Amino acid sequence: MTAWTTDELTRLDHEDEFEISSRRSDGSLSSARVIWAVRDGDAVYVRSVNGPTATWYRGTRRQHEGHLSTDGVERDVTFVDATPDVNDRIDAAYRNKYRRYASNIIDSITGPQASATTMQLIPR
Repeated sequence: MTAWTTDELTRLDHEDEFEISSRRSDGSLSSARVIWAVRDGDAVYVRSVNGPTATWYRGTRRQHEGHLSTDGVERDVTFVDATPDVNDRIDAAYRNKYRRYASNIIDSITGPQASATTMQLIPR
């Protein structure tokens, strides 16, 4: 298993929007979707603001592999379901990083529906 580089983590901290794709069973990538991601230490987490019914999130359930892209960072990743004990820290990370956005948006990404989809991205 590889790790995020210091440069990648710094870039991820400074970017708001990320493109995420899930890997299909034939090895191809799904269409990219724009999401938000946060960091907790050396770990990177994502959530589905629309909960478990979102198409991109359902795609992660099949192969548990995909691709993350943002300015200066291109990485294949493994999607690992986060344990519930990290949710308070991830909520705080979202509130801190995206605090300039409207409170109803932040409430959506930190609400129970989104929290249930918290995944750690492990670089491959």
